[in-house]
Amino acid sequence: MKKEEARAKGLFGKCPYVTAQQLLKGKWAILIMHELSQGTKRFKELQRNIDITQATLTTQLRYMEEEGLVHREVYPEVPPRVEYSLTPIGEEFLPVLKSIENWGNKYIDFIKQGSYGHA
Repeated sequence: MKKEEARAKGLFGKCPYVTAQQLLKGKWAILIMHELSQGTKRFKELQRNIDITQATLTTQLRYMEEEGLVHREVYPEVPPRVEYSLTPIGEEFLPVLKSIENWGNKYIDFIKQGSYGHA
């Protein structure tokens, strides 16, 4: 469901699942949140750590900034220095990231046991 559709149906900003899904859309959002949970990062550092194209990272960061999850700080230097960090509401996502990490590790163990795909 697209954000506009979710808004039209009155779900964005009302249903916590739809709201979270819309804010974290795109396959890179959680990885960006994880990287920024480690501290303030510059663009190239994010790009290198995530292995994402410049255009995709730019698009995702702009969206996350517009939605209030990421703060962009531009320093008046030559060349300009730009740093990204989580906003206070973005930092509220850190326990969720930890839960995702814990669940992901459990699933990795599950896969290693060869238990998946069996009823």
